[in-house]
Amino acid sequence: MIPILGHLQRQLESARRMLGIVLAQGDAIRRRDVESVLVRLADVQTELVERRRLELERDQLLSRAAGSLGRAADELGLEDVLLVAPPAETEAARAASAELRGLLLEIGRVHEQNRVLIRQELTFLDHLMRVLSGSPQAGYRPGGWANAPQSLNVVDARA
Repeated sequence: MIPILGHLQRQLESARRMLGIVLAQGDAIRRRDVESVLVRLADVQTELVERRRLELERDQLLSRAAGSLGRAADELGLEDVLLVAPPAETEAARAASAELRGLLLEIGRVHEQNRVLIRQELTFLDHLMRVLSGSPQAGYRPGGWANAPQSLNVVDARA
């Protein structure tokens, strides 16, 4: 028998933690709270270590199921693994797997939003630094693109 339900529950716990982290990170980005963004980034790194451990556990479960079924581990899906799981766990495992897929999609969506927000903040910061330093910058004009102004160093040799 393969203890798939316990593994899926550990995966769900990790995914819930990760979702909480990326949601908190998005809030910190919106507040422009750099310290909190960095703390959440460290939390993401810590959770990624746990996710790697869970993936190794998953690989072991698949290998054991593959051995029981006489098939290659990379060919197995959830339904295949459930053939060698305790019958009392199958429905709960299907529900946990569906919830996990949903959580992982939501984590990906929120993470992508955070990336967009960070990119916007960095673009604004780049613009601000150029303005403060007096560096030329290209941009838009009503008729289209405007080239960055070129500074001219003219020496009057008559003087």
